[in-house]
Amino acid sequence: MLRGVFLGLIGLFLLSPIVVVGGVSLNAKKALFFPPQGVSLVWYAELFGEPEWLIPIGNSLAIALLSSLGAVSIALPLSYALWRYRVFYARVLFLLGIAPFMLPPVITALGFLAFWATVGLYGKMVATVVSHAVFFVTLPLVTLSLGFESIDREIVEAAQVLGADAREVFGSIVFPMIRSYLVSGFAFAFVLSLNEYIVAYMVAGFTVETLPIKIFNALRYGYTPVMAAVTLVFVLLAALVFGLIGRFGDLPRLMGALTPESRNS
Repeated sequence: MLRGVFLGLIGLFLLSPIVVVGGVSLNAKKALFFPPQGVSLVWYAELFGEPEWLIPIGNSLAIALLSSLGAVSIALPLSYALWRYRVFYARVLFLLGIAPFMLPPVITALGFLAFWATVGLYGKMVATVVSHAVFFVTLPLVTLSLGFESIDREIVEAAQVLGADAREVFGSIVFPMIRSYLVSGFAFAFVLSLNEYIVAYMVAGFTVETLPIKIFNALRYGYTPVMAAVTLVFVLLAALVFGLIGRFGDLPRLMGALTPESRNS
């Protein structure tokens, strides 16, 4: 009984900022009041109906989608090669893969800035897409590595003994077993790319305005309930994505839980 009450209070405490933000986004007037003074969806209509917000939303979605696909495209062959061939320099390659995410974002962003300015692509969307793909490759690399490590190698060896070549083994055995980890890595990279500000700002400046950059620019002219509407939409989107991961993915394993075989080894 006491445990349930305690957990309920913790949940209420964690949800209270979201409740406040949601209430602020419903204000009928252009003011940040909670409880809201009047209830209106006008700020959501402005968010999804005005070009000044639709363009950054479109840029953010395009960059997040393309960069997540790029990150997965890099992470999948790399993690498969590290698992399949067990080369002696595997850990070095793995550390190189996670290095962009381990460094402070400002340092990574400055490196991207110097590189794109040198090659003449500073301020282009392709520079932001590639930068986010490299910056967030860590997420699918880690999840896919966990997925590959969860595969029993005896199954792969049995398929090879029965005459399956490397392509058949990967397509019929390996890929179905790591599919949920692939989707999870893509989802993590997609959500974080939507919310990323520092790298996008340093690489694209104001020429490619993403939603976080738009919010930062709008803050210079004062706070409006549309900011709360953006926040709530992002929170709900992230909750949906991670909820789907928890429902269809191997969430305990993704969070680092050991398998029974790992505990006994």
